[in-house]
Amino acid sequence: VRAYDVADQGPDELFTEKIMPVTVAFDANGQPTPALLKKLAAKGIAESEIRKLERRPDGKTESLFYSKMVNGARLRDAVGLIIDDAARKLPAPKLMRWGAGDAQFVRPVHGLVVLHGDGVVESRLWSDDRLKSSRHTAGHRFMGSREISLRSADSYADTLRSEGRVVPSFSDRRDEIARQLAAAAGTGTTIVMDEKLLDEVTAIVEWPAVYGGGFSAEFLTVPEECLILTMKQHQKYFPLRDAATGKLLPRFLVVSNLEVTDPANIIHGNERVLRARLADAKFFFDQDRRTRLEE
Repeated sequence: VRAYDVADQGPDELFTEKIMPVTVAFDANGQPTPALLKKLAAKGIAESEIRKLERRPDGKTESLFYSKMVNGARLRDAVGLIIDDAARKLPAPKLMRWGAGDAQFVRPVHGLVVLHGDGVVESRLWSDDRLKSSRHTAGHRFMGSREISLRSADSYADTLRSEGRVVPSFSDRRDEIARQLAAAAGTGTTIVMDEKLLDEVTAIVEWPAVYGGGFSAEFLTVPEECLILTMKQHQKYFPLRDAATGKLLPRFLVVSNLEVTDPANIIHGNERVLRARLADAKFFFDQDRRTRLEE
């Protein structure tokens, strides 16, 4: 999360609160009543402040009000609570625990980066001493540096791209995947696009690379709905159609998290897995056809 124009401390504010009605606060001689003294003590207000209490109309009665200038919240005191609260409120259906701690998240958390300008904002996630904030993070596990030191908050995105081979912005990754899909599909071909699937693959890659694969044309005897469902739901692939005829082609596009010069092994591995999936689909389709609808 990146926020702009964040102050180190919020502005001081005048805080005013109602104490009690004047008739309850003072006796007939104008002296403070036990009720008033007890109320002030409970709020941590010294008796010497009584002379500073303001009388003002409050509906049909006159009441006492206490005003004081409150210092603005400091970033280092507030940001930890904000992050902790946000992490707990993420709408994740399943959470997991790890290690000996009680923290729960969608995956094990190994580090926390909190920067304000050039400085580190001291913070802890879930009150865990192992998750203290720093300026250190890690990049792509195969293509990027495993130890990255962030100079400042402003350098975060560029440093992750250049040293970590990670595109931190979801929208940037999504746009890049859409661009690569269109380029890989080529002319005369249309992609069976699914916005939900596009969002899903965007969320599971750091440095997207789109590759094309194929499957045996014999599987096209199976209804295309079954083939498309298998490719999209189970394998997260994007099926392709012939732009002229609209018919499904024995080809697909896969979004990988690894950019390589020769993707032959990646393509072959995905084709092998898909072949088994489609063989299952064809088997059950052929089995169903043995019994006629009338029967």
